[in-house]
Amino acid sequence: MEYLLLIVGLIALIFGGDTLVKGAVGIALKFNVSTLVIGMTVVAFGTSAPELLVSLKAAIDNHPEIAIGNVVGSNIANIALVLGITTMIMPVKVQISTVRIDWPIMMVASILFYVFSVSGSINWWEGAILSLGIILFTFFTVKYSPKSPESEQDDLEELEKTAYPLWKSILFIILGIVGLTFGANWLLDGAVQIATKFGVSEHIIGVTIVAFGTSIPELVTSVIAAVKKESDISVGNLVGSNIFNILCVLGFTALIKETPVSTQVINIDVFWMIGVSLLLLPLMLYKYNINRIKGVILTASYLVYIYFILK
Repeated sequence: MEYLLLIVGLIALIFGGDTLVKGAVGIALKFNVSTLVIGMTVVAFGTSAPELLVSLKAAIDNHPEIAIGNVVGSNIANIALVLGITTMIMPVKVQISTVRIDWPIMMVASILFYVFSVSGSINWWEGAILSLGIILFTFFTVKYSPKSPESEQDDLEELEKTAYPLWKSILFIILGIVGLTFGANWLLDGAVQIATKFGVSEHIIGVTIVAFGTSIPELVTSVIAAVKKESDISVGNLVGSNIFNILCVLGFTALIKETPVSTQVINIDVFWMIGVSLLLLPLMLYKYNINRIKGVILTASYLVYIYFILK
């Protein structure tokens, strides 16, 4: 039964996140919101919604190791596994803005998480700082990201052709919220039951099964973007998702309830997360692309991480 809960929960999370994004994009287009704002807010939040709902539910239900492990494990998986698999399918180019702006912000957020976590928990005011960070990041990215009016108008006109009617967009949002809510409950219940049944720690379940499951939206989005040769979306989406996971998911979770951080996360996992993020920089800088060989390196680093924590 626990495996059924886990699988159905994952499916509900994927369905909920995708449907929420479709509905929100449809409403944004009806009110002439720019494609840039849609991408930086609606889509970015939508792909991180599974992590947010699962971590919130885990923290409220007193499963902090799953709440924290989900975020840290997802950030490791996004860079090492998702980007690795994506670039093994289709090598991608890296935009300068990703290297100069997004990557440094991801590193600052990662280090800030470590600084807050060494005390053994993330409290409400630390959560408030993280939450403020995602608000400022979104605001300044939208405000200062370059985009010509002509291309902006072309993008809006193209999207408006395929936009859903308002009633359908609202229905999608409702269905998305319902899917995310039930999916988070089922996924968490299944993960806890599996951990209890086999005597596996909730930390291991959080950084592996739960983290991979909530990273599926990023995997799907990045693979599709790579196949379409929208390379900046592939890299930028993952870096942006990692920023959202730390600042938004952990920030909002800690605001609602102080979240304990285990010594295993502080002493091991957070350094893997920072290490994988550091590894990404030279891979991006060399010829400003991530080819199949680099993809193999990233994927191998994830497999080494999994071996290290399971041995």
